Amino acid sequence: MEKLKLSEYFSEIYDEGETPKFKVFIDGKWVKTEQKMDLVSPIDGTKIAEVGSVSESDIRKAVDSAVNNKSKIRGMAAIDRLELINRIRLELEQHKEEIVKVLMMESGKAFKSANGELNATIERLRLSMEDSKKITGEYLPGDWSSDTTQKIALVIREPLGVVLGISPFNYPVYTSVAKVMPALLSGNSVILKPPSSDPLAFLMCAEVFRKAGVPPGTLQVLTGSGSLSGDLLTKDEGINMISFTGSTDVGKHIASIAGLKKLHLELGGKGTALIMEDADLDLAAKECVKGSLELAGQRCDAVSRIIALEPIYDAFVKKLEEHMNDYSFGNPMEGDKITMGPVISVKAAERIDKMVKDAVSKGAKLLKGGSHKEAYYEPTLLADVPLDADIANEETFGPVVTVIKAKDKDSAISIANKSKYGLDSAVFTKDFYSAWETMKALQVGNVTLNSAPSHGTAYFPFGGVKDSGAGKEGVGYSIEEMTALKTIILDLSPKNLGKKYFGSFKD
Repeated sequence: MEKLKLSEYFSEIYDEGETPKFKVFIDGKWVKTEQKMDLVSPIDGTKIAEVGSVSESDIRKAVDSAVNNKSKIRGMAAIDRLELINRIRLELEQHKEEIVKVLMMESGKAFKSANGELNATIERLRLSMEDSKKITGEYLPGDWSSDTTQKIALVIREPLGVVLGISPFNYPVYTSVAKVMPALLSGNSVILKPPSSDPLAFLMCAEVFRKAGVPPGTLQVLTGSGSLSGDLLTKDEGINMISFTGSTDVGKHIASIAGLKKLHLELGGKGTALIMEDADLDLAAKECVKGSLELAGQRCDAVSRIIALEPIYDAFVKKLEEHMNDYSFGNPMEGDKITMGPVISVKAAERIDKMVKDAVSKGAKLLKGGSHKEAYYEPTLLADVPLDADIANEETFGPVVTVIKAKDKDSAISIANKSKYGLDSAVFTKDFYSAWETMKALQVGNVTLNSAPSHGTAYFPFGGVKDSGAGKEGVGYSIEEMTALKTIILDLSPKNLGKKYFGSFKD
């Protein structure tokens, strides 16, 4: 792995040396921390940087700054906030190539995935104009109810105050920006904790935010151990809302200690694709392989299992085997032809391998892959997976195509709905009425017809039910999550301006 060195534009965010030492962003300034964490690339296991690990004192300074400076962002005219977001977008476009390279180095993403993430981030910023349309209000005439005939009300949206965003390793740039941008646009100050595994690309984005003119103190970026910083921030009374994307276990822990803060939780999933008898099998196989292997399966909206009906099962599995060859697997730094790199760590690869071995020991057929070297897990195809296998029920978060056989549509729906998760699913069929019936029956927040699930730029809202979380994320919908409704009631009776109620009409 080549040594990580950034351009002059990003010189303030780290100190050069044998190993670059990255700072944290507190109160509008890049500051050093006493403690550091080693950042190891999953590509070859080399240490590429040291990252600041915040102390309790650092966290206190960050929260105080966010609280004390929230009036700066709330006091900005909405059009100024919108223009600020647009400046950030234009600046980010100029430095995209450098950020993509760093993202590949720290996360192991293939170029297509890393470049796609930055493109989606820039597009999400462009769509901030659509977000801004949600920051409006409503006029309610009171004369529709007998007890309010002399009154009117205005229902308006106001910022919550301080939003804490906690982002996952699989989309460290996009998810972080998708938390920071709507929070700032709606007038909140923000504290963002990027993932410990790959925080560098977003630290670079934070410098773009700073240079574009984000008011000092309205954005804090803290790196460090989640068990320390995450818990301290979650409990802090200065925080008004928490937007968390990550595992269900951590999400439940946050909910248990957050108190009465507003929560948005985008948690785990077990995305299920249902393949009906009349489905276009080639299309279904291509989409399911894409949904399972893209980003090495490390996506909450991944196709984590496939339920195919008995009459077309064997033909469909053969199609899956063919489309497994669409993906080239290897070191992402070797060229654009590599479409799938390693998973985030050796530990993650070992966890995936344990699930695959468990399935095989219970009767599943291993048709492709099934082994790993360091953090590189081969694209894997498992057929005839029994329902008691861990991989049939738990989130895989790895490049495994998992196929289950079902007798008929009703049994397929039943298997799908027994999952504790409810984020995404997909249905493949040519019959509209069957599709409608199935999609309505599935207990999920999002369901897609004849395509693999994909949240993309979140132009369509997404969010789960059951153990997959609470709340909706997306263009406009994130704004709603990050604001509070206030009802302003005006009594017009002193000047006799309201409409009088004369009683019910009688025959």
